[in-house]
Amino acid sequence: MFNKRIKIKTLLAQDPESYREQEVTVMGWVRTFRNNQFIALNDGSTNTNLQVVAELGKFDESLLKRITTSASLKVTGAIVPSLGKGQKPWS
Repeated sequence: MFNKRIKIKTLLAQDPESYREQEVTVMGWVRTFRNNQFIALNDGSTNTNLQVVAELGKFDESLLKRITTSASLKVTGAIVPSLGKGQKPWS
């Protein structure tokens, strides 16, 4: 179960291009969840959170209601560098 997980600290230390077209799995606790879409996830390996984006309309409303501060999550998905103005590639 845990053997394919990557720690957030390790992930953020790498060049985003090294994960292009590759799925990764992270596990951690929800720091914040806003707009039923943006999850700040932290696993304790660093003070920096990883932003997880849940695609709108892809998840059931009952599942989204269970994502609260301190909830634990296991997330698998593609790494996409941040496109926000003035943001680092990792946000």
